[in-house]
Amino acid sequence: MEKDQLTFNDLPTVVGELCDRIASMENLLTEKLSKQYETKENTHVPMTVQEACNYLKMPLSTFYYKVKKDDIPVIKQGKHLYIYRDELDRWLESSRKNPAPQSFEDENESLLASHRRKPNPKNW
Repeated sequence: MEKDQLTFNDLPTVVGELCDRIASMENLLTEKLSKQYETKENTHVPMTVQEACNYLKMPLSTFYYKVKKDDIPVIKQGKHLYIYRDELDRWLESSRKNPAPQSFEDENESLLASHRRKPNPKNW
């Protein structure tokens, strides 16, 4: 129906159509939100040493060396090592040399704060 030709007698049908449209929009939103939350997988999964080495793309001897130095977060119970994927991800992020990219203003402020001028030898 057109907006110009809307009469008082047409109001119940128009309101019914609007309710149907709102209900269909709500259904679409709930489907989208449920799909969005379903894709999030559980990363707190225990891994074997071999799986952790494959995940990190690291040789087994290097992995054991880093475990001995307490670099890699592991849980040791008896002879067994327990490694969790989310802890490995956090360990990788924490050992990053360059932190996550900052905004332009923050980067500029940190650059200005760290920059020192060379002393002028004539003023000594």
